[in-house]
Amino acid sequence: MKKIFLCCNAGMSTSILVKKMKAAAESQNIEIDINAFPLEKFNENIEQYDLCLLGPQVRYKLEEFKKIAALKNKKVEAINPMDYGMMKGENVLKFALELLS
Repeated sequence: MKKIFLCCNAGMSTSILVKKMKAAAESQNIEIDINAFPLEKFNENIEQYDLCLLGPQVRYKLEEFKKIAALKNKKVEAINPMDYGMMKGENVLKFALELLS
């Protein structure tokens, strides 16, 4: 099973997006583990997950986190700001699955 976590300042706004992504995955019969964590939990979580998606408000951490993730053979990308702002869980799920394929 693929494992994804979303990262933002406090993990609050991304938790709404996580719910929408989980609903989209369930409707498509996709087994996936999706969670949200605050920025300071990145290092302890990247080990257990395949992919980290950053909320637009923490996009400035992208290059730094990509370097850390690459050492662990993991991926980090930023969520499209429009999909994030409109809470388009299906679009973000599709983006994540493309990154993991």
